Amino acid sequence: MPDSTTPSIQHISIIGCGSIGASWAALFLAQGLTVTAFDINAAAEASLRKLVTNALPVLKSLGLQKSPFASADSIIFTTDLAKALQHADFVQENGPERLELKQKMFSEMASLVRPDVVLATSSSGLTCSSIQSGMSAASNPSRVVVGHPFNPPHLIPLVEVVGGEQTSQDTIDRTMAFYNAMGKKAVHVKKEVVGHIANRLQAALMREMLSMLQNDTCSVSDIDDAMAYGPGLRWGIMGPNTLFHLAGGEQGAQHMADHLLEPVTTWWAKEDPVLDEKLKKKWVDSTMEAVRERKFDDLVTQRDAELVHLLNLRKEWDGYAEARKEA
Repeated sequence: MPDSTTPSIQHISIIGCGSIGASWAALFLAQGLTVTAFDINAAAEASLRKLVTNALPVLKSLGLQKSPFASADSIIFTTDLAKALQHADFVQENGPERLELKQKMFSEMASLVRPDVVLATSSSGLTCSSIQSGMSAASNPSRVVVGHPFNPPHLIPLVEVVGGEQTSQDTIDRTMAFYNAMGKKAVHVKKEVVGHIANRLQAALMREMLSMLQNDTCSVSDIDDAMAYGPGLRWGIMGPNTLFHLAGGEQGAQHMADHLLEPVTTWWAKEDPVLDEKLKKKWVDSTMEAVRERKFDDLVTQRDAELVHLLNLRKEWDGYAEARKEA
């Protein structure tokens, strides 16, 4: 597997400077890479630099700022795509989720970068194969891959790497190695499915929440408290399969499978909730009531601050576990 910590990837091109693109830019900049950012809208530059400025101290507190001189002023912003890709070693695209637009964008980008440059998309809803299908063989679609982050990308370690029908194994390997070198936790989704892994799990949770809300089982506030003070605490430490293994006691997963797994299947809703305008309104009204007077910016600040504490605690535990292994 190629070593992506080598100087082969030093210049990153961010295509699309919304919140996701700006968050990626902050991480790559903090890691000491040169970042060029493109957006068709010149006004995006101001919000890009603001988000990066706010993100850098947080990344430093997480030990993810390798460059002591990282500054939002270092980002090269342009509305010229060719200029943005002129020196690219890796491309992270974050444009609108419209297939025709993505196909056109990737075909154009392919003609402007070296043949070996990985073209990654942050897309959550479009498959890699569908994007590749709009590209010619000459544009080398084998280096196109999905690198789907979890919001906000500069904080949440997860990135889901998904190849398409034409993606080469070398592209997968290089992309996984690069993201991991950036401090991410890259997972390889071996088959293309809409929503990848984490969003499909979130969708299953949304299905059950809407079902309970539609049936007046409980309030949105109760659902949020049940998650935040129940399973959510555990899920921030270990994955659900490991936790179910622990729920099986000394015999672990085998006991869970033999005695508890079947009863669990009776807990989910037998019918999908009917997502009509009435249920949509009920969910919106109930959610706004649950957040009450708390401002959006305050909620974001709380989320990010507590994430930083959790990530630092996890890093401390990982270091302790590694030291025990070596002892």
